[in-house]
Amino acid sequence: MTPPQAFDALYESCVPALVRQTYLLTGRPLLARESVEQAFQQAWRSWPEVAVDPDPAGWVRAAAHDWALAPWHRFRPRHRQPGPPPADPDDRALLHALLTLPPAHRRTLLLYDGVGLGLPEAAAETQASTPVAAGRLLSAREALTVLAPDQAAPPVLHRRLSELATAQPLRAARPPTVRTRGERRTRRWTAATFAFTTAIVAATTLTLRIAEDHYERPVARGTEIRDLPTPGAEGPLSEEQQEVRALLESLLLRGPERLVPEAR
Repeated sequence: MTPPQAFDALYESCVPALVRQTYLLTGRPLLARESVEQAFQQAWRSWPEVAVDPDPAGWVRAAAHDWALAPWHRFRPRHRQPGPPPADPDDRALLHALLTLPPAHRRTLLLYDGVGLGLPEAAAETQASTPVAAGRLLSAREALTVLAPDQAAPPVLHRRLSELATAQPLRAARPPTVRTRGERRTRRWTAATFAFTTAIVAATTLTLRIAEDHYERPVARGTEIRDLPTPGAEGPLSEEQQEVRALLESLLLRGPERLVPEAR
């Protein structure tokens, strides 16, 4: 297959499940869709690397989960408010319990009990050691046992996570649209990088032109300064200037008459 055909095949096979998984991580349908599209755009920009990866689906899943759990989404107005809660009370209770978990614990629980990865694979995808991932999994299960006790058993939890994700009407863009957006984003980043590099080169060139090319030792205190230019002498005054000068001299000598107070 050509690269676009291989990308489209990967997209079609992974997107439905990946959007649902990302929804369980965030509780926000729009953020789930955006995270999956961003991950596939990144995969298209790095397609030579993704195409030879032993697990392309895992590559895209890790990128989507990283984007979905990025802490700066809380400062974006469109993602500040949570999504609409599920209609079913059990689904609502389970989603609330999931969203109360720390992000790393929630992700480990989803990969192990939801996706079905082994503990070493879940640890590698979350960039943690296997003991750390095991501790996160146990802590997440203990929290779910308190918040949703009837849904926290591992066999039941796997089924309930699947039902919760499937019950939501989640959609995703078509593969050509994602590829086009990724290419457009790449062109914008390339243009911005070129403009930034040009600005740096111009600033460096200007600095080299106006900067001093040698060091001048400061003059020590008390050193005689020589070779100063001789102050120029004043030229002769014109007749008008001489008249003004004589008038000023006469005024300065006489001054205004003093006022003497009179007694009444």
